[in-house]
Amino acid sequence: MSLIDRVSALAFGGLLLLSQPAPQPLYAETSASDSAKDIAHQLNNAYTAVYEKVAPAVVVVDVEKSGRAGNSTNPMDGFDFFFRGPRDESEQPDQSEGSGFIVREDGYIVTNNHVIEGEDKINVKLKDGRTLAAKVIGSDERTDVAVLKIDAANLPTVAFSNSDELKVGQIVCAIGTPYKFAYTFTTGVVSAKGRNELLPDKYEDYIQTDAAINPGNSGGPLCDIDGNVVGMNTLIHGLNRGLGFAISSNLAKRVSDQLIASGKIVRPWLGIIIESLNDQNRAEVFKGVDSGVVVRTIQADAPAAKSDLRPADVITDVDGVQVSSARELQNEVLKKKIGAQVTLGVWRNGKKTTVNVVTEELPSDTNKLASNQPPPSQRENVASSFGVQVQDVTPGLRQELGLKSDSGVVVTEVIPNSPAAVADIQTGDVITEVGRNQVTDTESFQKALADQKGKPNLLLLLDRKGVKTYSIVKIGK
Repeated sequence: MSLIDRVSALAFGGLLLLSQPAPQPLYAETSASDSAKDIAHQLNNAYTAVYEKVAPAVVVVDVEKSGRAGNSTNPMDGFDFFFRGPRDESEQPDQSEGSGFIVREDGYIVTNNHVIEGEDKINVKLKDGRTLAAKVIGSDERTDVAVLKIDAANLPTVAFSNSDELKVGQIVCAIGTPYKFAYTFTTGVVSAKGRNELLPDKYEDYIQTDAAINPGNSGGPLCDIDGNVVGMNTLIHGLNRGLGFAISSNLAKRVSDQLIASGKIVRPWLGIIIESLNDQNRAEVFKGVDSGVVVRTIQADAPAAKSDLRPADVITDVDGVQVSSARELQNEVLKKKIGAQVTLGVWRNGKKTTVNVVTEELPSDTNKLASNQPPPSQRENVASSFGVQVQDVTPGLRQELGLKSDSGVVVTEVIPNSPAAVADIQTGDVITEVGRNQVTDTESFQKALADQKGKPNLLLLLDRKGVKTYSIVKIGK
């Protein structure tokens, strides 16, 4: 601008905005916008790539049932299987659809047990339009995993990924048949891992996700951004609440591989009943250990009964893997093979030790707990302050009551409403330890009680016809 122009501008009150900065070139904004679009395009391409890779291996499981097996509602209020929905009881037969995915080219399909439970007829619809009859190779109610087989070859498959490496916040995609809308694709993230106390009768390791999933998604895959299966969609908490749960891929793969190989599940077994160390009374008794799993009962003739493991031991680790809950201990044992030696880290009476247990096959009937026995004939008894009468274990008494222990004192009477009755001490129990002090007869029993005088809680180790357990008797305020 010339000097004359500047003067003119001043003369007109400075109406020309001489100090305005020059506008940014338009191409700079265009470049930023293109960069954002590139990212969006990359995400679009990633999603479509997952669908194109996985969808051909996803199937619609069409099940015809004469009547539903199992409960129509879940024992945990608010939880339900994706497969379940409103049902008109007048409709016979019951026709429903779930989902599944092909894991082997020759027609092996993984789905949920509750999808095919009680089936009369199963058809599988493939992405290419074919509908084929399917047969059940095997199913496992405890993990809710089932394997189907169709007569076909060269089928598209998906692979399991290692769910232990999955991270909260990671992008996941679900494909299934919600409300009979086949091959519905939804996306979300992993919102939590290790949800394992949702259903008390299941072996669980659930992945929580906010990917939109609904009834009919059951048995369908939950995939990562690479199109690998990280979970199998199984459970929801209400509808449209953003809470879905998938069986972890590691658990689904372990169970399905075994079902394909043998048609059944064989599980390792230690033969113990356990509980997490979280009760106030137990915390008072098991001082010195902050985390672990308490051995409540050792079943008769079980693998643990053949080891040095004792009731009231606190298991802190399994082969070096820390366990802080009953579920964690259970899951670690389930990873072992039949006949494998398992080293348990144990906290006992204020000291850390190790106990080796060799696993055995879980029997079909694990209810080996002894029933109550009638009281023995009247003999000289020794009474305790907490509500039991006991006497020495003798050969005649062992035969009469079917006792398994050679030493200790046998409970001949439990006073109703006493601390012993509240603690579930039973007639016929043999007390072998009181407060970690060994009991061999009534004399040592009374001495052990005297040593525990003034303590609010009394720890008793019991032998219940070969089943070893413990009880905490609350005798103080």
